Amino acid sequence: MSGRIPRQFIDDLLVRVDIVDLIDSRVPLKKSGANYVARCPFHEEKTPSFSVNRTKQIYHCFGCGASGNAIGFLMEFNHLGFVEAVEDLAAFAGIEVPREVGHGFNVPVAVDRQNLVQLYQILSDVAGFYAEQLRSSSEGRRAQEYLSKRGVSGEVVKNFQLGYAPDRWDALLGRFNRVELVEAGLLVVKDDGKVYDRFRGRLMFPIRDRRQRVVGFGGRVLDDSLPKYLNSPETPVFSKGKELYGLCELLRRASKPVRVLVVEGYMDVIALAQFGIDYAVAALGTATSKAQIDLLFRFTSELVFCFDGDNAGRQAAWKAVDAALPCLRDGRQIKIMLLPQGQDPDSLLRSEGVESFLERIASAEVFSDYFFANIGGGADIGTVEGRAQVVAAAKPALDKVPAGYFREMMFARLQSLVAMPGLVDVAEKPTRIKSGRNELPALKVPRSISLPRRVIALLVQCPRLADLVERQGIQLVGLDFAGVEILKDVLRVIALEKPENSAILLEVYRGSPHESAIKALAALDLGVPAGGEEAEFGGALLQLCRQARERMINRLIDKEGREGLVSEEKELLRKLLRDKL
Repeated sequence: MSGRIPRQFIDDLLVRVDIVDLIDSRVPLKKSGANYVARCPFHEEKTPSFSVNRTKQIYHCFGCGASGNAIGFLMEFNHLGFVEAVEDLAAFAGIEVPREVGHGFNVPVAVDRQNLVQLYQILSDVAGFYAEQLRSSSEGRRAQEYLSKRGVSGEVVKNFQLGYAPDRWDALLGRFNRVELVEAGLLVVKDDGKVYDRFRGRLMFPIRDRRQRVVGFGGRVLDDSLPKYLNSPETPVFSKGKELYGLCELLRRASKPVRVLVVEGYMDVIALAQFGIDYAVAALGTATSKAQIDLLFRFTSELVFCFDGDNAGRQAAWKAVDAALPCLRDGRQIKIMLLPQGQDPDSLLRSEGVESFLERIASAEVFSDYFFANIGGGADIGTVEGRAQVVAAAKPALDKVPAGYFREMMFARLQSLVAMPGLVDVAEKPTRIKSGRNELPALKVPRSISLPRRVIALLVQCPRLADLVERQGIQLVGLDFAGVEILKDVLRVIALEKPENSAILLEVYRGSPHESAIKALAALDLGVPAGGEEAEFGGALLQLCRQARERMINRLIDKEGREGLVSEEKELLRKLLRDKL
């Protein structure tokens, strides 16, 4: 729905909901000292390293590094976007989510959330209508015959809520509200204002989001007319580049599938499900997007792109490979499975059988092999010209891959392929140490927490400490340690937003350049006893200021001996020396 969620509502929601109660309702927690612990829901482990702090209202896993507030937990645990997580958290608290829109940032106008509810409801009602038409109408028998010829069982029809759109211009108009139908993309509006049904005489595939709500439709003709497939247009609840057909049904069966098979069309998903391969999804009539790939990697670490072996299928595969490059962090795997010419998943399953098809999935070509076999348009790497062509095509593509071991090894393979060292900046490579004849990733050596880091962490974990700076008249002028800009920014944000706890401060920093640093500081174990934060912060900050003053005095004295001081600098030096006494 259009209209943003008010910032104040999000802050109030984070205060209203206790993160311990929220997480305990999904992951049973046990009290351990000042915290609550469990085995981490985001990675496999035998002993608990997942900790929830009621005072800070944050969670942190010391094993995998996952951390955040209640909204962040719902986003990761339930694989939701930000708005969906806020809505779920509000539902947990039993309150409605308000919205605001306006022509200016500071001119909010309330929006009735009921509009969105009605939109989801009309889509659900129309899906039910189409399903009923498939089951009982005379026209629907034609669609039933088509499904029967394709070998689709009644159980699969029911699981995917397949339906049929009557071959009439006004099948929906007489049953549902016209305005809602238009907003849902189910009616086409002509220039003269007249409307007609978008889907007519088609087998209907409801598209559901991860919360099992119908957000749009795909429709397939039952003959050779064109277009073969027709999708819902973009609406307030539907975006083709962000949804995947079959994902809702897949997650309903397995929240963490071993792998996900990405196929080309609705009927591919249906046919695979009919043969028991129930972990397939399909893009919605467009090339597979980065957003869709990132979405799938929330649930699994392995994707298999399955495309037809014709030219169109190969082009679709290469577009998917290109879209996947920015998503390939360490621990994620993509494979490419091109089918024989003239075959689709349904026909291949019927001709070869399920076992052979599963073997094809297991032996699909790994991303790196497919990439280097196809990059450069078949250039002859036996020639300098051919190798230059490969580098010109490969390097810009590999530059999209996030830093990590996979990126490093892809560049190493490119260098080996074209015999051209130095293609990747050494600074981008992970630091390594040698152990005997083997090279191992460098280990992080634990260090005592530096004084500046301690000061900022205390402030992040207990935002009310910012008042101490003003109460004690502590001057921050002259502070020049690494991270001083973060300290000043945190003080600025606290003064502006007045966050009640760390969870709200984390929310303010969501999406900012400092987000990861603030998360790390919020999770840092400082060993400060409850109630001792103010004394610890005040003492540490005064020590930082004394150190800055000493550095300033030394710089001025050194300059005075070398070239002399101007009158303002002499006055500053006298003031600093008086303060020191």
